[in-house]
Amino acid sequence: MDKPKDNISEWRTKVLIGVIFGEKGTGKTKHLLQHANEMATKAKGSLVFIDDDNSYMFDLSSSIRFINAADYGIDSGKMLYGFICGIAAQDFDLEYVYVDGFKNFVQYELYELEPFFKDLSAFSEKHNINIILSISGNKDSLPAFMNGMVLKTTY
Repeated sequence: MDKPKDNISEWRTKVLIGVIFGEKGTGKTKHLLQHANEMATKAKGSLVFIDDDNSYMFDLSSSIRFINAADYGIDSGKMLYGFICGIAAQDFDLEYVYVDGFKNFVQYELYELEPFFKDLSAFSEKHNINIILSISGNKDSLPAFMNGMVLKTTY
């Protein structure tokens, strides 16, 4: 796999589905928080950060809407997709959605989720929303269809 860009300020070059990928405990959340806080100062629209607990709520700029998704019982790609669509439906200025710990919500193997990522990508393009996810896994578990989505790897 080619080494993706590591300069997070360069990530915002087009509407995208972006993935920060790496093994558990390798700093994915740190990079996601850093990018969210940086974009909070630059974005023209609103930002949402979805996590499965409240542990990083106070690490984010107060202008970023924090959502603890554990309160909503999300456990599949379809549920997460619907949740993100609902957020976008109530906020026409939505520019960024960050999802930390994707595999904590979606309890499937990545290779099974190609239809989810195709739908999410089409939604992102249609509504001009950037969706950036942190996903835990080893480099052998990254399916080929996701290669173009990887913004940063942390091994």
